[in-house]
Amino acid sequence: MSLHNVIILVSCLLASATALQKLTELYKWSSLDYTFSSEEHKNYALERGEFVPENNLPVGIEVWKNKLFVTVPRWSNGVPSTLNYIPLDVSSTQSPKLTPYPNWAYNREGNCDGLTTTYRVKADSCNRLWVLDSGTVGIGNTTKQVCPYAIHVFDLTTDKVLRKYTLRPEDTNDRTFIANIAIDIGSKGCEDTFLYASDELGYGLISYSWESNKSWRHTHSFLMPDPLAGDYNIGGINFQWGEEGIFGITLSPITESGFRLLFFHPLASNREFAVSTEILRNPKLTSEEIYHDFVVLPSRGPGGHVTAHYMHDDGILFFNLIDRNAVGCWNSRLPYEPKNLGIIDVDDEALIFPSDVKVDSLNNVWVISDRMPNHLLSKLNFNDINFRIFFAPLDAALAGTVCAGNIPYIPQEQSNYVTSKVY
Repeated sequence: MSLHNVIILVSCLLASATALQKLTELYKWSSLDYTFSSEEHKNYALERGEFVPENNLPVGIEVWKNKLFVTVPRWSNGVPSTLNYIPLDVSSTQSPKLTPYPNWAYNREGNCDGLTTTYRVKADSCNRLWVLDSGTVGIGNTTKQVCPYAIHVFDLTTDKVLRKYTLRPEDTNDRTFIANIAIDIGSKGCEDTFLYASDELGYGLISYSWESNKSWRHTHSFLMPDPLAGDYNIGGINFQWGEEGIFGITLSPITESGFRLLFFHPLASNREFAVSTEILRNPKLTSEEIYHDFVVLPSRGPGGHVTAHYMHDDGILFFNLIDRNAVGCWNSRLPYEPKNLGIIDVDDEALIFPSDVKVDSLNNVWVISDRMPNHLLSKLNFNDINFRIFFAPLDAALAGTVCAGNIPYIPQEQSNYVTSKVY
């Protein structure tokens, strides 16, 4: 059964459980479970503390054909697997178990040849899955670097590892925390691919070239947090994440110059920024030489904190407004300003902390919400629904918003883009 037919079937079967208008709730969990090989295997993991259900929080999603990937960071003990998937073509329950990808052994804690903790992953058009492993266990003051930061690339057609690349010591620092990546396939095809990674607490932007198998680091003041934007009110909790720098990163379609624009934002910020990948692809440029190539866009206004975002091939940006329990959009044919930022859906129960958003190859928008602040700063109620995954056809999601429109997408040079579209 194709993914398209699966989504139609599940949509017809699910009763509407929230006030959402466009997003369909596909999956929901009070707590996560995994496809252990047997009940004995699961009980053994529970007894040894290798599986502690209440310590498992999903944060990232990605869709490739009939696989829905779900990441679970090892912030506490008892997370048996960090990279997992749900088979969309066979899942018949609203709370499916997660299957480790590519297998259990690759996700075993302490196995530095495999994965320790990953956050957001990306499947590309060359059927590769890109995963950045932070190599960490814990969060905040409990963080331990048990393995080096490394890039893992899988062949999705065979589930085999194509390459593992360990970041150089110069690429990170003692504050480094990387939770987001973007994949840039250039005009020359699959070999002409770069990965960009955002160092949220180390305030850096890392480039990696698939062709040269090398990495390097960029710094800029735009990667730092806004000291006036570190206060949050989410899910009934007031808290401060004032040190959170560059977080979400995503790429535009290829412009007339042959390069893309990387859009990014610090988490503690109400603004978006941009830079041409022509800059990021060049390891010889110094921070002083590239300073003026970074561009600041107008503010989203109050309540404008965004986690991950994703730009579709037609130039529509999808993003999560965590203060407003909402999913937003921006049509990049229009100037980036509050009146042109649309709301796709909002729900003060179901969308508490929408952590990730993606668009698949069939033009479906996917969103995961996970009540992260409650998990980190308070306590989740495991008698309630805590984690949800939604989807909506792209056209239906955009209908009635300022982001909809039939204006043909015309890629532009960065300079033209900045003057005619941003300001």
